[in-house]
Amino acid sequence: MTETTAPSRQHEATVERYLRFWNAGTPEEQQRLAATTFTDDIEYHAPVGVLAGRQALIDFRDRFAQHMGTVAFRGREEPQIHHDRARLRWEIEVGAEPFAAGTDVLAFDPDGRISSVSAFLDRAPEGFDPHAHD
Repeated sequence: MTETTAPSRQHEATVERYLRFWNAGTPEEQQRLAATTFTDDIEYHAPVGVLAGRQALIDFRDRFAQHMGTVAFRGREEPQIHHDRARLRWEIEVGAEPFAAGTDVLAFDPDGRISSVSAFLDRAPEGFDPHAHD
């Protein structure tokens, strides 16, 4: 079995862009990051539902930001990356207060863009009903 570090560095850069996407300050920045981070047909699986396509993910992020206001989405530790997968442990803060924490499993296409996300909540927001989105 041979190892190469090039895909890992490429995937690390993609994970960094993924975090920046969730924190984008302007629609232009968000669109630019989405175009370089996600495939057109990305699948996003989360406790709140399943989204298909880059624009659906952008719209979801916009609705979340409109509902929550200013938030910070950050990694809790270095992502773990192997082959075409990454595990990212994250947290969301509203102001300086913890809101939620979770783990995203990312799959990369051959060009290094994210083709799917499976999001899990490690610490759900207060009052979150996991069955409300079935």
